[in-house]
Amino acid sequence: MRLKHPSDWRQLFIVFVYLSLLASMVLVPWCRNIVFLATACMFSFYVQTVTHNVLHGVLFESKALNRAFRFVLSFCGLFPVSSVIPSHNIVHHHFDDDGQPDWASPAHARFSWNLLNLMHFPNIIGPITFAGINRWASVKGRADYRRQSMQESIFAFGLTALLLAWDFWTVLFFVLVPQLWGARWFLRVNLIQHDACDTESEIDHSRNFGGKLLNWFSVNAGYHTAHHNKPGLHWTELPANHVKDVAPTMNPQLLQKSLLVYLARTYVLRFSRPAAVVPKVVHAPELTRQQEAA
Repeated sequence: MRLKHPSDWRQLFIVFVYLSLLASMVLVPWCRNIVFLATACMFSFYVQTVTHNVLHGVLFESKALNRAFRFVLSFCGLFPVSSVIPSHNIVHHHFDDDGQPDWASPAHARFSWNLLNLMHFPNIIGPITFAGINRWASVKGRADYRRQSMQESIFAFGLTALLLAWDFWTVLFFVLVPQLWGARWFLRVNLIQHDACDTESEIDHSRNFGGKLLNWFSVNAGYHTAHHNKPGLHWTELPANHVKDVAPTMNPQLLQKSLLVYLARTYVLRFSRPAAVVPKVVHAPELTRQQEAA
């Protein structure tokens, strides 16, 4: 089980903790409490950042292990993770679908009360995304994708169904809820990271979060501009790239220290949507008198 990058042990650790929490709540009655459930939901979100990374770059040197790991991740979020390829890698990274808005564009959310935009965003973009994925997958020559996606769906939904049949109420609350929590919050990230940003800008198209704890567990998902500009970069390289290529010209409003503080300030403590972020103005150096005279 050889990793392509030794640092990816962190991603395996995150998935292991999440599955251990689910197993503990299913098998040990004492663990069926709000603390374990909340922790499982939090790690479910972190697992989605692992899923995101794995669909950009494989984890193992073995093709068989990479394929098997996709099955595990599909169970973790209760959806075929191969769907991330068309919805995220292809469409979202270009912010459009052949001239049409990104399936997960913040523009799809139009509530006046901004908190409703955050809460209902998965419900709004879910049907749009599923329709786009099905349209993309139906194109001739993508049989391998359809086969892989179908197998992932069978594994994820089949295993969950077996668990429900074994202990319905326990699995409903302590497995199904975390599965849906992580996947739905990862959809909300599209709104959080891009709302009020300029998607046509080379730099100011994404909002970034620099909290060290968040980026440790989300494997540097907070450095979103660097990832968008160079999606092939390994997650360990994103902080350095942010400092070198992004921060010097990025509007400072687009680097937030705390995700929780930003969520509270943007969606709880205010009613309306935030105004569009104005690109940072980079002033040219002042000319000396000799240069002006010349």
